[in-house]
Amino acid sequence: MSEPHEWDEPTWRGLVNQVRAGRNLKPASWPGGARCAVALSFDSDHETNELRDGGLSPARLSWGEFGARRGIPRIKAALDRHGAKASFFVPAVSALLHPDEQRMLVDEGHEVGLHGWIHEVNSKLDAQTERDLMFRAADTMEQVTGVRPVGMRTPSWDYSPNTLAIARELSLLYDSSLFADDDPYEIVADGESTGIVELPVEWVRDDAVYFMMNRFGAQRPYTPPEAVLDIFTREFEGAHAEGGLFLLTMHPHVIGYRSRIFILEALLERIAARGDCWIATHADIARHCAREAGLKGAA
Repeated sequence: MSEPHEWDEPTWRGLVNQVRAGRNLKPASWPGGARCAVALSFDSDHETNELRDGGLSPARLSWGEFGARRGIPRIKAALDRHGAKASFFVPAVSALLHPDEQRMLVDEGHEVGLHGWIHEVNSKLDAQTERDLMFRAADTMEQVTGVRPVGMRTPSWDYSPNTLAIARELSLLYDSSLFADDDPYEIVADGESTGIVELPVEWVRDDAVYFMMNRFGAQRPYTPPEAVLDIFTREFEGAHAEGGLFLLTMHPHVIGYRSRIFILEALLERIAARGDCWIATHADIARHCAREAGLKGAA
């Protein structure tokens, strides 16, 4: 392929238009007259962070196990205190390693969504392999939980040129992997409306970027937990002021430590104190947006 500066307009415009933000789907009102919607999500990667790269380290696998063993119970306890429902995006291998966890979450009204097979880097896969893994993951999650997932978050928040077509083939209601807005929008593919609701993510609303490190590399980001709480709180307050969506991504093996779980607890207290927020699963928020917008297939 030629260098980017040599591309003609159809080439660069075609690349840009593969996956775009369509109409804004922020509804005129949220259920119960709520001022804003709150979508709390947890990417339960567990041991797949090590497995997906072919890693063999028992120590790093145990770090993933911490997420299931300690992180999930602490997260669930915080959610239970406020009667809050959340979405858990789970690689299928994580679900097979911890099936009781997934069944417990679904039984208690939380959502378990797609997050790849083994947290693979889907953007590096050929079309058939990516499709096979996505369908295998959907089938596995349904077998484990008894519920067919209606939404996905791609591993590493990325798309290949084939990801959206596979999501459409799976008849997914929503995706939560893209960045084009703060509020829900409809995904457009090459100028065509897809009917898929995007609940956008952002790295500033992700716990991992503030706390993760690479022991043998140069990656040493660290932000004090109080500062992370301040960032998340400002994002929430902005969503509340605009009457929009506050979507937060956390990881059980990151947020689940004694010195960090207070971030989630303090946020829940702040949200509850407002008294006019709708805390719901991604699926429920996407359904509401789809119904309000009259999207085909909305139920």
